[in-house]
Amino acid sequence: MDLRGKKIIVTGGAKGLGRAMVEAFLSRESRVTVFDIDEQVKDLEHVVCDVTDHVQVSSAVEEYFASHGSPDVLINNAGILHSELLLKLSESGLLKHQIETWDRVIRTNLNSVFYVTSCVVEKMVATRTKGVVVNIGSVSAAGNPGASAYSAAKAGVHSITGAWARELGPMGIRVIAVAPGFMDTESASAAMSERALQETVKRVPLRRLGKPEEVAAAVVSVVENDFFNGKVFELDGGLVL
Repeated sequence: MDLRGKKIIVTGGAKGLGRAMVEAFLSRESRVTVFDIDEQVKDLEHVVCDVTDHVQVSSAVEEYFASHGSPDVLINNAGILHSELLLKLSESGLLKHQIETWDRVIRTNLNSVFYVTSCVVEKMVATRTKGVVVNIGSVSAAGNPGASAYSAAKAGVHSITGAWARELGPMGIRVIAVAPGFMDTESASAAMSERALQETVKRVPLRRLGKPEEVAAAVVSVVENDFFNGKVFELDGGLVL
């Protein structure tokens, strides 16, 4: 796919990994729109949307379609990192993983992918657009101790990527996942202690965290390659959980 002039939606594109992806696509002369809950985005084309709310997603996609027509590419990037043990020993006894945080992590990292993709792909199919959907997965999909909800959500993202690729491929729509390892981002620093991050770095054969621009380059690469479909592009520096 030649990215010049292509219409691209990036969810959660206001900062972090999403922002790096937005910049990478803009550098290739793509027309990028960010779907983000952050109302303060001033320097990007932006639709305010909470991607965990199906009603808001449907409205945002309709707003986008009215102005731009069908997008060519959807990047499902919006998500949150969260670490929490299934059981934790405290002074007051055993504490179970909170139901509220489980639900929030699943809604943000998995449900949102379903909501946005179903609405966007409907437009692609209706307009016979041969498009691409990229789901941002994670190395944690293999099962990261201390991150039950996040691991479950990302495993779900990887699974539906394969299912959708087989469903939508005959209509000319490719579906791909890119699975970053541990990245040098503010969200990673907020979700993990400095000690945990350093221990993780020791387990990465390259002995460092990944960079947002490296993830962005991988996303651009799989979008541009018209025969890459239905697979998970792993970008983890060789880390095995």
